Amino acid sequence: MRYFAELSYKGTNYNGWQRQPNAPSVQQTIEAAFSLILRTPTEVMGCGRTDTGVHASQFFIHFDLEVIPKGFERDFQKTFLNRVNKYLPTDIAIHRIFEVAENAHVRFDAFFRAYEYHLIFDKDPFLAETAFRFSRGKKLDFEKMQAAANLLLQYDEFFTFCKTKSDAKTMLCEIKRSEWVWEKEGRHLVFHIAANRFLRGMVRLVVGMCLNVGMGKVSLEEVKEALDEQKRLKQSYSVPPNGLFLNEIKYPEEILNSEQGTKNIEG
Repeated sequence: MRYFAELSYKGTNYNGWQRQPNAPSVQQTIEAAFSLILRTPTEVMGCGRTDTGVHASQFFIHFDLEVIPKGFERDFQKTFLNRVNKYLPTDIAIHRIFEVAENAHVRFDAFFRAYEYHLIFDKDPFLAETAFRFSRGKKLDFEKMQAAANLLLQYDEFFTFCKTKSDAKTMLCEIKRSEWVWEKEGRHLVFHIAANRFLRGMVRLVVGMCLNVGMGKVSLEEVKEALDEQKRLKQSYSVPPNGLFLNEIKYPEEILNSEQGTKNIEG
């Protein structure tokens, strides 16, 4: 039996999603909890690989289970959900678990991913770990930043915004949204971007580009030239990870609304 689980996590205390040999990761923490509760070694597959310090307000994993453990027979999903959330640390929460077809894949079947990047301009102790404080925010040209974001919608190849040493076989991405939105005018600015896929480090480099354009350090013409020629910008800037959230994943209806998927248990 294959199960999907929907979860969220705050990435501040982890070296990213992926299991690391000598550092804490979200994947390792979840696998340890699942293995303990299910009383069998359990590996989970994630829908993506967030970097160190990056958060996820929506994330999906899948895992396989050969036999329902003793004590879970009556209502496996609800019982397991309750027990595993009691064991997991407070910065990771499993929201629901549901059975899917055995060939459903949490990473390869996702066709839409969306990120948010949060910028604040004043010191805020409650947002220190989930937003990037940009002290020069009042000097930003918002219209130029918006124009830089909109420019991405004209392209489908993004070598310009791919981190070095990437193992990606293609630089093609279909961007469906790219815009800046004020959450609190003059105080809290959020960048929204959505696509079918993203390259390694892409969102943080895109946000950095928009900030450089807004500060007048990089022109729109330079960005357009880099995208046209698929080369890197002379002045690249990757913003810190703490402001970045993976916030939406979409799957085909036949996965989430299948006979198994409709039996999901809300947590």
